[in-house]
Amino acid sequence: MRLIILDSADKVSEWAATYVMKRINDFAPSPDKYFVLGLPTGGTPLGMYKKLIEFHRAGKISFRYVKTFNMDEYVDLPKDHPESYHYYMWNNFFKHIDINPKNVHILDGNAPNLFAECSYYEQEIVEAGGVELFIGGIGPDGHIAFNEPGSSLVSRTRVKTLARDTLVANARFFDNNVEKVPKQALTVGVGTVMDAREDLSDHHAALLQSTGDGKERERFKKVS
Repeated sequence: MRLIILDSADKVSEWAATYVMKRINDFAPSPDKYFVLGLPTGGTPLGMYKKLIEFHRAGKISFRYVKTFNMDEYVDLPKDHPESYHYYMWNNFFKHIDINPKNVHILDGNAPNLFAECSYYEQEIVEAGGVELFIGGIGPDGHIAFNEPGSSLVSRTRVKTLARDTLVANARFFDNNVEKVPKQALTVGVGTVMDAREDLSDHHAALLQSTGDGKERERFKKVS
């Protein structure tokens, strides 16, 4: 594991986007060899997505032969709801790049059989050849995706009932009303994430006090 400390969230975003671009370009994806990318949502990765869009518009990267798998989605929240992760991903990233919509994979929290949906998602990852690079956010209590503290390290994609602390933390996205926050979500498991050939995690609460200059610093974790 490598821990990278940078001076600001903007620098973390640029570092992460540059690294993702390098990994994809070095992989040299083609019609016979897709790069498989695992993606998060939330406030932390927004800057990274904006930088990747800039790189794409500048002709530095193409997502034509990239397949994506998102980490999670709320249960029973319409896909066109402003707080759904379908809405987030399409409006903040996918519609601004050249990715083929059929290569985008996001869990369906409105599927008639949620357990079958989770099983199918795992199968799709396997059929894609596994995730090459999984980018994730680490919550203040250490959770990845909606894997609450105590989740098994070998857990797979599943239905997860959200902890009270998670509901309270996410209430800010739902008019500060905890009762409006969906109580369940579909999430990739810790084992699903760790199966990736490489994992990158950006700490949501990553403000480290440096010695000497007193500046706040952002923490970025690279797990190989």
